[in-house]
Amino acid sequence: MKAFVKEFKEFIMRGNVIDMAVGVIIGGAFNNIVSSLVNDIVMPVITLITGKINFTDMLIALDGNSYPSLKAAQDAAAPVIAYGNFIQIVVQFLLTAFVIFLVIKGINQLHKPAPAPTPVTKTCPFCKSEIHIDAVKCPHCASDLTE
Repeated sequence: MKAFVKEFKEFIMRGNVIDMAVGVIIGGAFNNIVSSLVNDIVMPVITLITGKINFTDMLIALDGNSYPSLKAAQDAAAPVIAYGNFIQIVVQFLLTAFVIFLVIKGINQLHKPAPAPTPVTKTCPFCKSEIHIDAVKCPHCASDLTE
């Protein structure tokens, strides 16, 4: 039993487990931000563009009756195919994925590596000394570098 506890302690104290735990916590907080962005900012614009169509109330009642909304059908305990709710969730998923893509793309733009500095020296092919990039004659071995 002591060996098991020791092995578990070693596993839990590894850096990647701690990193994963931090990632899950940050991911949960990030999920709240993205959900709010999609639900509170993007979806109202989409609703305005689509003419205020409420997808969630689109349904097929399997009992043959007609219901004005999904809530009314659920209150009547009617069996329904709530295809509108499915459409709403798919659209919301696509918008969430698109927003995450844009956020990560923006973050990646902030972390662009600096361009590599242009070299100011080169190596003499004869004596292998470091010399200025524009040198036409090696100051160490006097070799002609114009060829």
